[in-house]
Amino acid sequence: MFGAGRGGARRSSGFSLLEILMVMAIIAIASLLAVAVLTGGIDGLRLRSSAKEIASNLRYTRAQALSTGQPQKFVIDPRAHTWRTVGDRHGEIPRSLGILFTGTRGLQARAGEGAILFFPDGASTGGRVQLQAGKAAWNVDVAWLTGEVTLKRGEADR
Repeated sequence: MFGAGRGGARRSSGFSLLEILMVMAIIAIASLLAVAVLTGGIDGLRLRSSAKEIASNLRYTRAQALSTGQPQKFVIDPRAHTWRTVGDRHGEIPRSLGILFTGTRGLQARAGEGAILFFPDGASTGGRVQLQAGKAAWNVDVAWLTGEVTLKRGEADR
């Protein structure tokens, strides 16, 4: 018999737990790298997350106008990378992202700021907030007639 003469048990074929764990770790790392490449990396994640946050707060501002019966304003400051709205809600946009605002000039409280006003009937002054990271961009559009807020992937206007 093989191995019986030496006092040891026969070694069975297969993989050790350590080998299996190493292969799983390599697969996990490769998957993370692939996801980062396909989504544009960390800036891509920041871009999408920030666009969703702005869209959500624009919808909140519209809902507040509808529920209170009073006009409500969403203000964005591209230079300071900040936004603010009803109820002392405010936020920051990562400095690594570019910001373009298109909207009504007459609503600017200060030079460089942009604003979208929502009316009690749901309509708005309309506008677009575009966030950019490299060539990638997300557009947050507000329809003037309905006040509907939509979020779409786009290309940087620069």
